[in-house]
Amino acid sequence: MITTKPKFWDVEKPSYLSYLLLPFTVPIIINNYFLSLKKIKNNKKIKTICLGNIYVGGTAKTPLTIKLSQILRKLNFKTATIKKFYKNQIDEQKLLNTKSKLYCKKKRVDALNEAIKDNVEVAIFDDGLQDSHLNYDLSFVCFNNVNWIGNGFLIPSGPLREKLKSILKYDAIFLNGNEEDNSKIKNSIRKIDSNIKIFETFYHPVNDHKLNIKDKYLIFSGIANPDSFKKTLLKKKFNIVKEINFPDHYQYKKKDIEKIKLFAKNLEAKIITTEKDFVKIPKEYLNNINFLEIDLIIKQEDELISFIKSKI
Repeated sequence: MITTKPKFWDVEKPSYLSYLLLPFTVPIIINNYFLSLKKIKNNKKIKTICLGNIYVGGTAKTPLTIKLSQILRKLNFKTATIKKFYKNQIDEQKLLNTKSKLYCKKKRVDALNEAIKDNVEVAIFDDGLQDSHLNYDLSFVCFNNVNWIGNGFLIPSGPLREKLKSILKYDAIFLNGNEEDNSKIKNSIRKIDSNIKIFETFYHPVNDHKLNIKDKYLIFSGIANPDSFKKTLLKKKFNIVKEINFPDHYQYKKKDIEKIKLFAKNLEAKIITTEKDFVKIPKEYLNNINFLEIDLIIKQEDELISFIKSKI
């Protein structure tokens, strides 16, 4: 599992190293070809929605999974979330378990079968577009609107699990981020599929009113796109004096927290992190650490609800 991406992946113009690694993308191409040949029937006992990505990491699948779960519950669907168990993704599993009914197993199909036994009507998968054992009633591809597709190359030359043209297989696209102008990205998408639905979201802080923006802040996170976290705070005019970044899904040790607190003390700064990071820090280390709770706002929520209803 890759937790720290090579920097050259997200440079828009491919580097010499990207071209040098192109022969090593062949296994990905072969695997994707055989996956495309598999035809798996939908399970008629339950409706399934998958939020996945073709770009490795940091596309806001988990907050979007939570958001869709909330929307469907309001529509009176008995809803659950499903995530494949990974030992190094306890943070996302805890978040999903706190904010939804989560089924988490080593095999997604086993989690799905448990949801069926519990008479769940709609199961939302956090990740799983490339799972050869499952087909979905509705599949969304998620992108971060800053990193987009990076250099556009497949792993290991770039950050893509599938070529961009694979969006033809899926039902709709989410562009997630901080309200940047997405017109260029949407034009690239329309060149491949002029009819595919595109939904845009942005991060909205929920508890920022409880924090004094005039204070100095040290921020830290172990997420795939720390820039999104920082931009969300800067948009609310937080006074950030130091930023510390860790790899995605990083498991904090006592010495990490002590180091962070020492930096903050020397800077006379308060400490703030993401909710995803906060839930995996041992309780005994949480004193004097705040987190920013965010909601994901879907710009075309009514249109999305109509679209989902038409599919499930």
